Amino acid sequence: PKRCKLASSPRLCRLVATKLGKDWSPQQISGWLAVTHPGEQALQVSTETIYRSLFVQTRGVLSKELTAHLRSGRTMRRPHHVGPRDKSGIVDAVSISERPAEVEDRAVPGHWEGDLLIGTVDTQVATLVERQTRYVMLVKLDTKRSEVVADALAAQVRTLPEQLRQSLTWDRGSELARHERFSLATKVDVYFCDPHSPWQRGSNENTNGLLRQYLPRGTDFSVITQAELDIIAVKLNTRPRKTLGYETPAARLAAIVASTP
Repeated sequence: PKRCKLASSPRLCRLVATKLGKDWSPQQISGWLAVTHPGEQALQVSTETIYRSLFVQTRGVLSKELTAHLRSGRTMRRPHHVGPRDKSGIVDAVSISERPAEVEDRAVPGHWEGDLLIGTVDTQVATLVERQTRYVMLVKLDTKRSEVVADALAAQVRTLPEQLRQSLTWDRGSELARHERFSLATKVDVYFCDPHSPWQRGSNENTNGLLRQYLPRGTDFSVITQAELDIIAVKLNTRPRKTLGYETPAARLAAIVASTP
């Protein structure tokens, strides 16, 4: 039988193993190699070959321990139905229907989607995803009290360059009932999704699914530090994404910052 390509190319095998160790998926590795080493056939490998090397032809090619870095599942898209009347009680909430068109088509950077990732009872982490680059920021929260959430999000957003502070689209959760407090501190407009319509924050929902690899359901988030959350964010932001042509969110965001006077 034909010998596995990874078995016959130590350099390629080392590259693949290194990226698997950083929690990249086989698809991300294959796409990144094609973009980073164009024209070098010796450094190209298909997604299927990587999977076969992990699960079928392992013997000394790729360590079985690397399979622990693969995501074991994915979240399902929720059904698109109209939920019951909004009972969140958010005062002066501006609907997503009033959001500028430039946000919808991702033409302009600096528009964010946000939500809470829930752990055990009364523990949560705020997630922020930039729509154009898919860059993610994680914010530790000690409580869901709306003033605490607004202040914690504002502190994180103020670390960004001004051109990356345009808008925030949030779920209908009452944790951001003090949205005006957040906007006053950041000059960032807030738009709220329709009730029970998480698909209106598609980038954020997808990212929350990816984050479950590091922050599984049932985790007590109160014992996780902001420094640990920052490390998780770096892992996601330095993974190549198919939707970005196998560039990384970090590289895309850096290019935007560099191109702005």
